[in-house]
Amino acid sequence: MWIVPESAIGGLVDDQSAFDAVEATFAAMAREDAYNFPVVREALGEGRQYGFKSGLDRAGAQLGVKAGGYFPGNSAKGIINHQSTVFLFDPDTGILQAAVGGNLLTALRTAAASSVSIAHLSRPDSKVLGMVGAGHQSVFQMRAALRQRKFEKVVAWNYHPDMMDRLSAAVAEAGLPFEEVSLEHLGAQADVIITITSSPAASLMDAHIRPGTHIACMGTDTIGKQEVEPALLARATVFTDEVAQSISIGEAQHAVAEGLVTADAITPIGAVINGTHKGRSSAEEVTLFDGTGVGLQDIAVASKAVDLARANGSAIEVAL
Repeated sequence: MWIVPESAIGGLVDDQSAFDAVEATFAAMAREDAYNFPVVREALGEGRQYGFKSGLDRAGAQLGVKAGGYFPGNSAKGIINHQSTVFLFDPDTGILQAAVGGNLLTALRTAAASSVSIAHLSRPDSKVLGMVGAGHQSVFQMRAALRQRKFEKVVAWNYHPDMMDRLSAAVAEAGLPFEEVSLEHLGAQADVIITITSSPAASLMDAHIRPGTHIACMGTDTIGKQEVEPALLARATVFTDEVAQSISIGEAQHAVAEGLVTADAITPIGAVINGTHKGRSSAEEVTLFDGTGVGLQDIAVASKAVDLARANGSAIEVAL
């Protein structure tokens, strides 16, 4: 089997590689060539979460599982709160083929998912990017988004203003002006909004959003998490990575519980990629992508990392 250590990922997988892998995965899911297995998620106490996301891509001959979770005490120890590893198996024999460090891959695949939604659903003339959240993944989200539209400015809001320095520095490095604003001012300016928080209660409200906005909700992936007001999903045209996860552990769980949205009203983004759904229908339409994070994303990006690592000699081969 092959091992691709966490330390090697940064030199292997870039934003474009992650985008291509995730876009192809969403397309395969919509064609029913690939499917995810049920998510296993357990609370360990003190805010810790641990679980497994897995799936099979028949067309891509990929089978695997990501094991990991969220450990909020890690930051005090100098390590990131999200920890994970991706394991890849031969779909014909079940033999373990690779173990891949999953921490950076998780940030890259999550950012790739939102950027796929921006590429396919946002207005082409979008100029202002709004960021709700300034944690570890926010920089990856922002950088991936900048590849999809000619943004001229980034505005941001965070629960903890003292955490904004990392995001503002990354925006400055990208050569764009940055402004820390209220949620009301963020919604009034932004053409595209990415929410990337771990909040248990909505912060972004329906009243904050103007017509024509695209929102990528990327933080809600567990029962109880919530980033936006349910009324916003009732108003928007809603897309997702996987409908089953969207209504159970994604942002749509709250709108469904309140009877504002049904599963039938939510469209897999792969249908837009494949051309079987038109996506955005007008410049005034509000579109929302509920990015719950599926195992097939992790498997696809990890497989890409293994291919690149084997090609450049950084993969480690061991006998199991």
